[in-house]
Amino acid sequence: MFSSREIEKDIVLAIYRESRTVFRLNDIAMLMNESDFQSLNKKLNYYVRTGKLHNPRKGIYAKPGYNPEELACTIFTPSYISLQYVLQKTGIVFQYDSRITSVSYLSRVIEIGNQQFVYRKIKGSTIVNTMGIIRQKNHINIASAERAFLDFLYLEKDYHFDNLNPLNKELVYELLPLYQSKALRLGVKKLFQND
Repeated sequence: MFSSREIEKDIVLAIYRESRTVFRLNDIAMLMNESDFQSLNKKLNYYVRTGKLHNPRKGIYAKPGYNPEELACTIFTPSYISLQYVLQKTGIVFQYDSRITSVSYLSRVIEIGNQQFVYRKIKGSTIVNTMGIIRQKNHINIASAERAFLDFLYLEKDYHFDNLNPLNKELVYELLPLYQSKALRLGVKKLFQND
């Protein structure tokens, strides 16, 4: 028979064995096959106080040195990383922005530590369609350059993009119907004519 101390050590061990770095309370409950959320929450809060885990937001626990991209995808679900963050990484916009920008079912700006997370609201039918979204094994959902370009253009009608060369124009046109927007279609056509 295991003592309660051994079971508690197993929680931290199980979390540290996972490749993910960010967990919701229910993720840990499933990992530990635990149905008593109140008891589990107390144990996890103890590990937060002792520095073995972090609690960046209510109901979310993370390993020290957690991946901020993973946290961005965990704060609100469904959501995926997109907009300026992806456009900057892919060389479509040159201006540096340290914020992690995502698309979700609501608009919010959240600051955790020194990191700012920005969520922009887009219609539900667009969010849940996974075309153009790369789902990485560590639970990070990130838009392709083409999807981020369309997301941003959908939300910001008159924006100047520094470099459209990294975009696969055929893929942009394949993704356009997801937005069901005539204005977006015309905006894309105008940008590509000027390119």
